[in-house]
Amino acid sequence: MKHLAFVVIFFILFSCGSRVKNAKVEGIPFNKEANTTSTFMETRSFYQSLDKASKYVETSDYGMTDAGHPLQEVIIDIDRDFDVEKSRKKGKLVLFVNNGIHAGEPCGVDASMLFAKEILRDKSYTAFLENVVIVIVPLYNVGGALNRNSFTRANQNGPKEHGFRGNAKNLDLNRDFIKCDSKNAQSLNQLFVKWMPDVFIDTHTSNGADYQHIITLIATQKDKLAPAQGLYLDLEFLPQVYSNMLQDGYEMSPYVYSIGSTPEEKGIAAFPDLARYSSGYAALHHSLSFMPETHMLKTFEERVKSTEALLIRMLEVSSKNADRILSIKKEAQEYYMNLQEVPLKWTLDESFSKKINFQGYEARKIESKVTNGERLFYDREKPYTKEIDLYNDFSVSETVQVPESYIIPQAYSEVIERLQWNGVEMEQLEKDEEINVEMYYIDSYETRKTAYESHYLHYNTTVRTVYKKQLFRKGDYVVKVGQAQKRYIVETLEPSAPDSYFNWNFFDGILMQKEHFSSYVFEDIAEELLKKDPELKRRYEAKKEQDEVFANNSYAQLNFIYKNSPYYEYTHNLYPVGRVME
Repeated sequence: MKHLAFVVIFFILFSCGSRVKNAKVEGIPFNKEANTTSTFMETRSFYQSLDKASKYVETSDYGMTDAGHPLQEVIIDIDRDFDVEKSRKKGKLVLFVNNGIHAGEPCGVDASMLFAKEILRDKSYTAFLENVVIVIVPLYNVGGALNRNSFTRANQNGPKEHGFRGNAKNLDLNRDFIKCDSKNAQSLNQLFVKWMPDVFIDTHTSNGADYQHIITLIATQKDKLAPAQGLYLDLEFLPQVYSNMLQDGYEMSPYVYSIGSTPEEKGIAAFPDLARYSSGYAALHHSLSFMPETHMLKTFEERVKSTEALLIRMLEVSSKNADRILSIKKEAQEYYMNLQEVPLKWTLDESFSKKINFQGYEARKIESKVTNGERLFYDREKPYTKEIDLYNDFSVSETVQVPESYIIPQAYSEVIERLQWNGVEMEQLEKDEEINVEMYYIDSYETRKTAYESHYLHYNTTVRTVYKKQLFRKGDYVVKVGQAQKRYIVETLEPSAPDSYFNWNFFDGILMQKEHFSSYVFEDIAEELLKKDPELKRRYEAKKEQDEVFANNSYAQLNFIYKNSPYYEYTHNLYPVGRVME
């Protein structure tokens, strides 16, 4: 059944004096029917009309999406600057809200419309707006929103129609922040860097366990932030938000990322927010990031209202603590600037947990009426409140010594442009030049056996370092690490980092040999090589003695000699990015 779009036009005489013009503003479909989410065009029209109605709103198109429609950039600024440089000079905090990254989870789309209207209508929010600029992307996954249906969220209670998780290229945009396969992500990366938000909110609806909480929250993993920033988030910012939401009637829980089959069995763990996700990406830019996850089985009205409440409380806490948030962010940037050894990987510490109050439902296995097996059943007639374990501590499992700069061959234009979209400064070599560098050989890696978001992602990558004088060409790019984007640079250019450009397949050309040998030709060459190189002959004979399979495989023996000779291409598995250490 197709959604019957409607537009309600009404006059708004806001109670804020000259703050808002006497103008027509589009109605919000949710206000007429609580199980309805706005279409893409209704969302666009609402913010365009809000722009015309309020002198404190500026709505414009920004960048492009895979669906052929641009993103919307909505700015709410009581000073009417609508300019990031002017706002920064005034010491204002930037609160950035992104909605509809999964268009089948649209509660944030409608909540942000209610939020924007409310904070402009009600004078009591004026003080919060005096030191905060709000930026809203009303509906990020445009293609998914246009793919409107009633069925693809099988686990979800409404709305009656909704969008689809995949975008116009069937990509999950919450896996695309680093690889940027979509035009959506390319645009959002640049919009994010334009504003460099201090607080970033990316709205979602959950999948998973059943429980009483209407809304849960993923915060940037505290141990992946600079120490002072992580402590502030965990001990000050989050407790204020949780306390304020409780006053609103929403007792929140951390996102239910169960270790066992149910939350109470073994507890829950902090979400491992890699840089591919919005919260992990924001952390590379030292932003405090949050993914609210409303519960899929609560009514759409409850989900929208709880998200609106969270947006208001996030604005309140951000505004009241703006100076502190900005100061700690600056401290975090300076901390990373001074680090000589940077973390690349983190591992959940399962030896430590803390108790949190959790409101769940008793769960048990019962006989399935559909299959010949058992099913998990949450008994809503048996709610409980009990303490469960929260594992929220990660330890650093791998670090890397930071170079002075990286040198990237100009051939890797896709890598270069992604760095540039993220505000990375670079310069080009003015002539061909041999430079003393550290370089990596890719020693080992594993690869997913099935496609993952248009890639066959590598993981468990290990490297071997070599020191050499490498010829780089005029036009190759030098990226000095001592800049504001240091963390983003290191965690994308170091191959062993989980979401490095290498692991996302941008350097796969190096993994295949381009030349080889014919055994009957190389046999004579191999004989001469063994005569001229006693050390090679010693290692060759030792391997035959120690490895029975090798000793019985003539091709493997020739290949060993070949790979240890000048004939073997040195570029095979050579990661082409140089590390300048001095």
